[in-house]
Amino acid sequence: MSPKLDMHPILRGFQHRNFRLFFIGQTLTMIGTWMQYIAISWLIYRLTGSAFMLGMTGFALQIPILLVSPFAGVWVDRFDRRKLLMLTQALALAQALVLAALTFSGLIQVWHVLVISLFLGTVNAFANPTRGTFLLEMVESRENLPNAIALNSLIMNSARFVGPSIAGAVLAFAGEGWCFLLNAFSYLALIVALLMMRVKPAATRAMNAHWFEDLKQGFRYAFGFLPSRYLLLLVAAVSMTTSPYQHMMPIFAGEVFGGDARTLGLLISGAGMGAFAGTAYLAGRTSLRGLSRIILIAGFSAGLGLMLFSQSRLLWLSLLLMLPIGFGLIVTATSTNTILQTIADEGTRGRVVSIYHMCFLGTPPLGNFIAGSVASRIGAPLTLLIFGALCTVAAFAFALQIETWRAAIRPVYQRLGVVK
Repeated sequence: MSPKLDMHPILRGFQHRNFRLFFIGQTLTMIGTWMQYIAISWLIYRLTGSAFMLGMTGFALQIPILLVSPFAGVWVDRFDRRKLLMLTQALALAQALVLAALTFSGLIQVWHVLVISLFLGTVNAFANPTRGTFLLEMVESRENLPNAIALNSLIMNSARFVGPSIAGAVLAFAGEGWCFLLNAFSYLALIVALLMMRVKPAATRAMNAHWFEDLKQGFRYAFGFLPSRYLLLLVAAVSMTTSPYQHMMPIFAGEVFGGDARTLGLLISGAGMGAFAGTAYLAGRTSLRGLSRIILIAGFSAGLGLMLFSQSRLLWLSLLLMLPIGFGLIVTATSTNTILQTIADEGTRGRVVSIYHMCFLGTPPLGNFIAGSVASRIGAPLTLLIFGALCTVAAFAFALQIETWRAAIRPVYQRLGVVK
């Protein structure tokens, strides 16, 4: 274990050398990733001008997470997580280089983007649970795990703020190809960080005779316990109903506000700033107590913020309304992840985290596909109004069951020493 450093509670995960390396590498990698996401959206919009194709692109990127993540979780529980994470980053680097080459050569077509997005989505289906479960190996302390999860989310949302801003400038002055190439280089940062780590060999993980038995066990563990079931259903509903805003943003930037790629970058960055604020708040917390109330507030924040944004025609007001959307979505997801990882047994952690990612990152393609189809008929503003209302309904349903949820999880919290 790394020597303890005297740090503010919000930074206690940095006591561990491995996590410090990860934080630097992952931050640079995620900035590049968000640059690519924005560049792909702008490229598809430039090539097609179609809300449906924007939705299809998001569908192609995220549907593998819905379909593959549960299977990926089995392998995450069986194999060396650092090596598996290095492999996924190398594959992600390769797809970014291919995308850059096609764009610079002028050969890029919509079907290329869809196929590459499917490939990257499959890679992410393995990378996300691997990265999540590897956190405990880096900090080597369950006590510091919630802080590490929050700081990891802080990385994602700092990048979500910085990446689109850089992408907007690069798109305006150099084009999509440079965004893809810079993303390719960014993957090297995390690969180098992983190579520099000194990680203790993980304890041997129990394996059933067949991987399918492991898969069934993971689902029974995740959905058989009322508190985890309610959390997973809520995060799936919130993620599915709010995620389409990202793929509708080129329409708002170009048609509603009469802007360009820089306007798109500002709008996405607004949500990123809200998410950053939310994860910074969670990183400063030292206990799981009260997280159910925070999850409830965050769910309502995302839904109501999306409804108001959909009807705004003032850019400054819309930028402000992106804050509660980003805050609500990420705080719901991060708080859920913190609770699930803290209460999970080590032998099933990879599968639980993969099912969480299936719900958080796997349901958005369904939302994107439906939203793209609906928006092509009734327009993006009315579509987001409906989706925001559905998110609010999901938060209200959780509110009705919150006392039942607290009663069910209290014995677990008592065993972990969270409450007496």
